[in-house]
Amino acid sequence: MQRERRLRRSVEFQAVQREGEGWRDRFLILRVAPNGRTISRFGFTVATSIGNAVVRNRVKRRLREAVRHEPVKAGWDLVFIARRETAAADFQQLHRAVTGLLRRAGLLEGDQGQTQEEERS
Repeated sequence: MQRERRLRRSVEFQAVQREGEGWRDRFLILRVAPNGRTISRFGFTVATSIGNAVVRNRVKRRLREAVRHEPVKAGWDLVFIARRETAAADFQQLHRAVTGLLRRAGLLEGDQGQTQEEERS
């Protein structure tokens, strides 16, 4: 993922956490906040409770790849937070989780999806 499409600093993650809205499913929590830019930026959080460094990095690689395949609307900062079940999930399960959360948030290009007021948790 290109550098300009990543959230890198902790203040950026904190801003999304503080100002954003959230959705969750079995594997992931998605926090979303508008960023006022022409691109969307992504961040991934995998806690040490998920597993050792090898497991955490594998989860992040799979999440980055799943997001890369999705046409996300511009102008948003998104943070995906891995839950415990993520460590045992395969790529297909994570890809479905990412797609489902983006659809529920109404952030997929060309997809009407559900409005942000619906399905919020």
